[in-house]
Amino acid sequence: MRKAELAKLIDHTVLGPATDRTAVERVCEEAKRYRFAAVCIPPTYVDLANKLLRDSGVKVCTVVAFPHGQHLPAVKAFEAKAAVDDGADEVDMVVNVAALMAGDYRYVLSDIRAVREAIDKAPRPIVLKVILECALLTDEQKEAGAILAKAAGADFVKTSTGFGPGGATREDVALLRRVVGDSLGVKAAGGIRDYETALAMIQAGASRIGASQGVQILEGAPE
Repeated sequence: MRKAELAKLIDHTVLGPATDRTAVERVCEEAKRYRFAAVCIPPTYVDLANKLLRDSGVKVCTVVAFPHGQHLPAVKAFEAKAAVDDGADEVDMVVNVAALMAGDYRYVLSDIRAVREAIDKAPRPIVLKVILECALLTDEQKEAGAILAKAAGADFVKTSTGFGPGGATREDVALLRRVVGDSLGVKAAGGIRDYETALAMIQAGASRIGASQGVQILEGAPE
């Protein structure tokens, strides 16, 4: 896969607890230069990123209930709406992983729907990605999470926060792709630092890559 094609699949990411304005300015500048799909940055900086990326074609993505997913659904909904009001085009929410592990599927469904309904009030379409944190789940729980995300109106399922016990694997990407078919995107995130790994995820079924090493990944891709 060539650089230009791959760049359109990457969410260029900076989400660590020490993320500051300088880091956000850097990823926005890199995203414009390399024409990444989006930047994924903390909610604090959505307004800044929106201003820096205006008319660039690069989307602004942020996170909700990150990284543990244990916020109340109403709080997640409020956070998502606030991010969209600040200019976010895409929202990556962390599912309530504990509820999913416990088999409380009704709660998980309402949790995702609360965010979907909140962002659907925006005057423009907003992409919703649901992070499952696959490293904590059995295959059955991963399948259930993907099914619930689809039922709740998500646009993507995502493998990991990048802050859990493990990142994306080819096996998890393939499993999620099998469950959601062609109707949803699959975002692979966590531990993707080079071209070979990114390509392996795409070949397994990923339609988006979340990575803090987006520039490094592209450096390994053919022109």
